[in-house]
Amino acid sequence: MFDKIKKLQQGAAYKQLQDVRVLGLLAFGVIALMVSWSTISAIQTNYGLQKQIAAMQQQTAVDQLENKNLALTNQYYSTNQFLELAARQHFGKAAPGETILLVPKAVALAHTVETPSTVTKAEPKAHASGFQDNFEAWMTFFLHRQS
Repeated sequence: MFDKIKKLQQGAAYKQLQDVRVLGLLAFGVIALMVSWSTISAIQTNYGLQKQIAAMQQQTAVDQLENKNLALTNQYYSTNQFLELAARQHFGKAAPGETILLVPKAVALAHTVETPSTVTKAEPKAHASGFQDNFEAWMTFFLHRQS
């Protein structure tokens, strides 16, 4: 066992590790790796913070738009036009010279006309099999048909 250790100590690789230049090169490599790792972690942290800043700036912009919208709504509520519409709607008031006609809901609904539904459901196409659908899709593609 001791003979093997002595042979390893006498080998070229072991003697090369004892050279000051090789040790300096290894130390330089370790320091370079540590600096690179530190730089990468700093870059990653900065990227995460930039994402947070961008999200907060977007939220700030949305909040500012909401504030402007609320300010415009408040301005509208203080106009005479809104006051007139609110008085007509909630209190049944009218402008001078207008006559108010109150129609009971039952009478109004009795004279309405049924309108046909604008949304019509298309009947689903019967599918024979997945292979047939695939074949039809390829034929449509190759023959430039419009689906």
